[in-house]
Amino acid sequence: MIRVGLIGVGKMGISHYAILGAHPRVKVAAICDGATYITSALRKYTGVETFKDHRKMLDSAQLDCVMVATPTASHFDLASDVLGRGLHVFVEKPLCLDPDQSKRLSQLAIDKSRANQVGYHNRFIGTFRETRRLVRAGALGEVYHISGSAFGQVVIRPKSGATWRSKKSEGGGCLHDYASHVVDLMNFVAGPPERVLSAHLRSIFSKDVEDAVYATFLYPGGASGQLETNWSDDTHRKMSTTITVYGTKGKIVADRQECRVYLRQGAEFETYPAGWTIRYITDLQAPVAFYLRGEEYSAQIDAFMDAVDTGTATHENSFASAFETDRVIDLIMKAGH
Repeated sequence: MIRVGLIGVGKMGISHYAILGAHPRVKVAAICDGATYITSALRKYTGVETFKDHRKMLDSAQLDCVMVATPTASHFDLASDVLGRGLHVFVEKPLCLDPDQSKRLSQLAIDKSRANQVGYHNRFIGTFRETRRLVRAGALGEVYHISGSAFGQVVIRPKSGATWRSKKSEGGGCLHDYASHVVDLMNFVAGPPERVLSAHLRSIFSKDVEDAVYATFLYPGGASGQLETNWSDDTHRKMSTTITVYGTKGKIVADRQECRVYLRQGAEFETYPAGWTIRYITDLQAPVAFYLRGEEYSAQIDAFMDAVDTGTATHENSFASAFETDRVIDLIMKAGH
């Protein structure tokens, strides 16, 4: 059994705890959080060992790996401490506020030969994976434009109090908390852009952070990209993410439910004929042993545990790829000010 420690038992931490607790290869050996009312309840009803100080947990709990689900500003120090003790580490997204810190963590994980992963769960959704596969296989010919969008109702009125997500210094705002998902997904499908040509960061209801982000990208080879994200859009019940890829042979539009592929006459590819083909998530998503919120949340943990088993320090959802996402986020911030 892989002995796992969990730092942070907020919304994502509790989700990870539930999935880890049902995982056939995992034992949750310890959790760490400053909220004693949560840790005491978990200790009482599950028997898990609890800590307030992550360093004490790392030194005494005999762990194989650690999952970090805390505010972004704490990620660098926590992941550094975990890797410094020779443990594998999974960190919730985004990796860091400063891309230089992300790059340092990536190199440290490689130097230590430890598995490392960031919680960009969209990479494990079947429709987006099929989009990437088709693009990388050349089904669309030469890609000349990619757009990514996400809308939802996170902040739909002015608030007197602010959570860490709505404080710029702690890692919040639409750019880091929302747009990071789309930037990473665009990188996953088409590779990272070379430049951010322009950006507009707009506060709608928040005071310290932006609620909407718009940016234009330029890719190596001349392709263009467009990012549009807004977490103050109450026409969407929950986060809605879409990727559209344009190529000389056709077009793909993908979201959580469908992968819609259009190929021009004479550009048929594998089982995809000319014209429109719709592939649904039910056809493209591999099953998982435990379902919570979506198969992708379990699938990403399965991938991390596979990396822990093999000691793989470089794989598709590593700190290195998360650094590229943080680098683009930093370019957007600079272009928007």
